[in-house]
Amino acid sequence: MKSDGLTSSHFLLEIGLKVDEVASFDEYPFSLPVVRHFRENTLSLHPKLTFFVGENGSGKSTLLEAIAIAWGLNPEGGTRNFGFSTRNSHSTLYQYLRMARGYRRAKTDFFLRAESFYNVASAIDGYGVADSYGSRSLHEQSHGESFFALVQNRFTANGFYILDEPEAALSPVRQLALLARLHELLNQGSQFIIATHSPILMAYPDAVIYQIDENGVAATAYEATEHYLVTQAFLNDPKRQIERVLE
Repeated sequence: MKSDGLTSSHFLLEIGLKVDEVASFDEYPFSLPVVRHFRENTLSLHPKLTFFVGENGSGKSTLLEAIAIAWGLNPEGGTRNFGFSTRNSHSTLYQYLRMARGYRRAKTDFFLRAESFYNVASAIDGYGVADSYGSRSLHEQSHGESFFALVQNRFTANGFYILDEPEAALSPVRQLALLARLHELLNQGSQFIIATHSPILMAYPDAVIYQIDENGVAATAYEATEHYLVTQAFLNDPKRQIERVLE
């Protein structure tokens, strides 16, 4: 799959799998449909923004985590300089990924995942680097405020950023604010890969959306995603949708 506008000047161009090194595709994580997709295909990333979307359990977070670790980032989140580990639960998939990189090197990078953000905030306090995150402990702010403080202060131009469900802590208004910040960073040479359930975030126009399901991976138009269709149906007739759910 090739995304429009792909250029070698961007940081991560394509993902593949070292198929010959996989002992069995019947064992986790290689049994996941998203991983089986790579038996015969590679996945081209958009030079600016790539979305992974899909149901819970589809494997999108497993793939995102593997990309982050293969890039050199801490499995629980943070930068490549974050060495903490509270629970060693990541899969071995990262060892089998092929990463086609562009000629430019990112000036900075970060892996942000909602489920372990508390641990990252604790590590930031422990490392004594709060000045890079707004000069105030992330633990002294609400979940949403701390998320946004990190993106606003730590994310800079020409960076490579991997985000797993960043909307988890954000109100709809803050999700729109996050879109504005992403737009600013993307226009400054940054590249993002984001796994999300948010129809607000995935509406960003200069991006590719990969739907991950039992069939593998497929590029999907925004209006064809389940997230958009379900949200649209609900907003068009919320009373009827609630009645159907409660019947």
